Amino acid sequence: MEKEVLAQEEFQNREDAGRIIGIVSHQLKRTIFLYNQKDSGLTNVQNRVLHFILDRSAEGPVYQKDIETEFRIRKSTVTEILQLMEENGFIQRRSSKKDGRMKRILPTEKAMTVQKKVMDNIRTVEEKLRAGVSVEDYDTCLRVLKRMSENLAEEENNMKGREEMYE
Repeated sequence: MEKEVLAQEEFQNREDAGRIIGIVSHQLKRTIFLYNQKDSGLTNVQNRVLHFILDRSAEGPVYQKDIETEFRIRKSTVTEILQLMEENGFIQRRSSKKDGRMKRILPTEKAMTVQKKVMDNIRTVEEKLRAGVSVEDYDTCLRVLKRMSENLAEEENNMKGREEMYE
């Protein structure tokens, strides 16, 4: 009984991980915005998606589903992001030769011209993020954050099953 009370008190005195992650996330988004907005005109999310498209295009075709999976965001959100990026001339969407319903996402010349700035900005922000953090602590942090993300993804999948049950 006494151990349970001590464990509960210890848990209550700990920092709230979700709050800290939220704060760091907002700070990171603001910092990225400051570096990118003036250089490319891309939003934070568009910048990350463009970086992904540029990086993955060198390896093979990129499709909307790849972006949904990588960033764990909904299809409708990715559709909006891609529509804006296409309107602004950063990407083109072309029907897949294998399946006409699937659209291959291709970076344009405009995307290629901002690629170096995008990469430089990412490196700069990463350096600021890592300042004063040992390699070991950084690696541990990434491993823990990935595990937390997996935990939440698993919970989202469990919740989807419950939502469908009540529809």
